[in-house]
Amino acid sequence: MPPLTESEFLVLAGQALDRLEADIEAAADAADADVEINRTGNVMELEFEDGSKIIVNSQAPMQELWVAARAGGFHFRHDGGKWIDTRSGAELYAALSGYMSQQAGATLKLG
Repeated sequence: MPPLTESEFLVLAGQALDRLEADIEAAADAADADVEINRTGNVMELEFEDGSKIIVNSQAPMQELWVAARAGGFHFRHDGGKWIDTRSGAELYAALSGYMSQQAGATLKLG
């Protein structure tokens, strides 16, 4: 797949962050978990009841979404259909569900 233009990447990343924000709110409500979402532009910060955080942000120069969680740092690249971890091959929603569940102490399932 050829690289995206910067504007194409920014549109895809913005859509992904919008969808994540809505789905995280729904998952937290469904699990009765306390997850505070703060978003400024291309950076979304999730804060959990224990004070731990997960940061999701877009990196236009690398054309990746980066996730920083207690489990580590992860880079996701769009493959034309999904955001895929560049090392493990995990899909963003599945991976983020696991990281959030770990930090929330409750099962949070996205998507």
